[in-house]
Amino acid sequence: MLLVNTDYITGKELEMLGLVKGSTIQSKHIGKDISQGFKTIVGGELKAYNEMMSEARALATQRMVEEAEKFQADAIVNIRYASAAIMQGAAEVIAYGTAVKFIS
Repeated sequence: MLLVNTDYITGKELEMLGLVKGSTIQSKHIGKDISQGFKTIVGGELKAYNEMMSEARALATQRMVEEAEKFQADAIVNIRYASAAIMQGAAEVIAYGTAVKFIS
């Protein structure tokens, strides 16, 4: 499955199949949440949250690809990501794009 954030693929004619998306809501356990809270006092990168968001993006992407496979898509174009805080220490990540089939 080819994944791109452009609305075209050079050298390919595309048949649009439809919108596909994947999402997840992730959080860190209370110990990590407390340690990251202390980190905000002194500043610096919040590595546990960075890892959480990276894992969430990967899972949302995987779920989007699985949805595209149901369409028997060859690729997903115009991929976008969005995130939102759900509550303290928890975030939703959504990946979405257009499933396409190669015509040529």
